[in-house]
Amino acid sequence: MNTELEITKEFKYAFDLISKTNDCVFVTGNAGTGKTTFLRYYISRAVKKTVVLAPTGVAALNAGGETIHSFFNFKPDVTLSKIKKKKLNDKSIYKKVETIIIDEASMLRCDLLDCIDKFLRANRDAHREPFGGVQMAFIGDLQQLPPVVTRDENHIFSGVYKSPYFLSAYSLNECMLHSVELKKVYRQQDETFIALLNSVRNGVAQESEIAVLNSKVNKNFKPSQMPVYLTTTNKRAAEINHKYLLEIAAPKNIFTAETENIDENSKALPAEHQLVLKKGAQIMMLNNDQKNRWVNGSIGIVEDISADINSDKPLIRVKFPNGRSENVEPYKWELFKYKWNDALKQIETESAGFFKQYPLKLSWAVTIHKSQGKTFENVIIDMERGAFAPGQLYVALSRATSFDGITLLRPITQRDIISAKINF
Repeated sequence: MNTELEITKEFKYAFDLISKTNDCVFVTGNAGTGKTTFLRYYISRAVKKTVVLAPTGVAALNAGGETIHSFFNFKPDVTLSKIKKKKLNDKSIYKKVETIIIDEASMLRCDLLDCIDKFLRANRDAHREPFGGVQMAFIGDLQQLPPVVTRDENHIFSGVYKSPYFLSAYSLNECMLHSVELKKVYRQQDETFIALLNSVRNGVAQESEIAVLNSKVNKNFKPSQMPVYLTTTNKRAAEINHKYLLEIAAPKNIFTAETENIDENSKALPAEHQLVLKKGAQIMMLNNDQKNRWVNGSIGIVEDISADINSDKPLIRVKFPNGRSENVEPYKWELFKYKWNDALKQIETESAGFFKQYPLKLSWAVTIHKSQGKTFENVIIDMERGAFAPGQLYVALSRATSFDGITLLRPITQRDIISAKINF
């Protein structure tokens, strides 16, 4: 993405809607249109008392916010019938917050949003107003990763809601909801490729377009230039990474994360709890470096692992495709908890735990799910037995900066192009 921020008319319109009105706002856009950049831009300039929440732990860590369940003290099995009025004083953050922004809104379930509405109405003075008078803003692309609905929960959405997506929540029926689509694509420059991605995104790709995609099939492809395999399952990604790691003769190094109030066995960690590396391994960076040496998704090769005279932790030196070598130190992801500071009359954050690990992982292969939000020069898309979730193929294809950077291991079929079916 361009380092110089371009304020488009849609970008400014979305900013003004959240800043200057109390209406609900949905900021959406194709992959690579700067939704995360917009969130950071808004938060750095917010004048309202604002909190940023996300449906999952990793999304919350990446957004610098808190999970929805943590902020509202919801249990995993929360339902409308379990929402009760709390004994709160006037200094409660629930009474002070003015705007709630939910990032990665494609994964926000409608029933959870209705629980948020009931909670805020019950615990604020504006009982009759949607969300108790709190402005709600949502950021995400509904054609990317969908909400998680288990087989046992399917009956809820077939019998009660039109779809599991947040836009089907009954609480939104009473809101003035503005939808703003960010249209300028920063990740890709080729208009023909962007049009092809849009056809896949919207589920309208014709046989001729599928044929264009399948011109990229190369079953005997020999990797070069640090490509990343994008796979549909964790198992397949682990197999590929294990295979390539075994081929390196260098000794194995294991780095164990430091944690506080983090479930070490959780699948929602920002990096590996036990990171296994060798000199020569291909890795992907997992954070945006404060010194701008790399961004989340940068690919590199482990050039060296050596002792650091200034720390008890080894230094990992990574060589990037631009030829630069950089030393990587452990990175601390903070888990935040919002609180109200009555003396300063503002919302603040305090640490509720942390996860400290080298901000990288093996990257010969990454699941499509974990690739969302990242950008790669060269991808090898391994659809295995086919797509099984809406937006899966679109997310995979749209990680690449160009059509030339895509290789398919098997032909795409019409069955792989699953577009989200959203009824409101």
